Amino acid sequence: MTQPVYAIGDIHGQLEDLHRVLELIEADGGKDAEIVFVGDYVDRGPDSKGVVQLLLDAQTTGRPWHMIKGNHDRYLTRFLDYCIVHDPATRPDLFWFNPRLGGDKTLASYGVTAEDGGPLVEIQQEAQAAVPQVHRDFLNGLPLTHSHGDLLFVHAGIRPKVPLDQQVEDDLIWIRQPFLEYRRSFGPLIVHGHTALDHPVHAGNRVNLDGGAGYFRPLHAAVFEGRDCWLLSESGRVPLRP
Repeated sequence: MTQPVYAIGDIHGQLEDLHRVLELIEADGGKDAEIVFVGDYVDRGPDSKGVVQLLLDAQTTGRPWHMIKGNHDRYLTRFLDYCIVHDPATRPDLFWFNPRLGGDKTLASYGVTAEDGGPLVEIQQEAQAAVPQVHRDFLNGLPLTHSHGDLLFVHAGIRPKVPLDQQVEDDLIWIRQPFLEYRRSFGPLIVHGHTALDHPVHAGNRVNLDGGAGYFRPLHAAVFEGRDCWLLSESGRVPLRP
């Protein structure tokens, strides 16, 4: 029998909903279930700080949880380290503090007020004092991918026809097209988030678990046995098929 592995889509500061799906996983696979988190732990939701602390505590205590980096997680660390509030992958007028990206909510969870167009250096200095160094180290140290059997977990996706060891970070945390429109096999089944949908989707060669928690839709958890996938619900497993 294939050992199951669980996965959780983009969390975006939704700590209460994270507790809910963790309870679903425990009910299905027990307290020691192996879980992969596909990134975007912060921004938009009300308690990014609490989400990061929960994941950090699990890592510190040695739970079999694997956290990979999302583009929103990099927004936070880039601001703290370099005072960067814009990423070239976004519109030139859309900065991290803009409510559409949600950096203002992340800093608010640490007790820092940040407004789009505010005094960047002052906000950065206040944030550096407010965000624990251990949180910064945790986010900076997140890997970009995680492999499990015939599954490859990544935040956004991979660039088609490029070997995994030649993929670049900007694609792994930001790509949409041409990844989303690619219909052929990637080899492993790609499990990702990043592109928010109304509900997770199995596209045959990839599974998108981002059901839009960043837009206050429910967070989703899935279980994989080999390449077979089910979503978890209060009533049990629900098959997710192409």
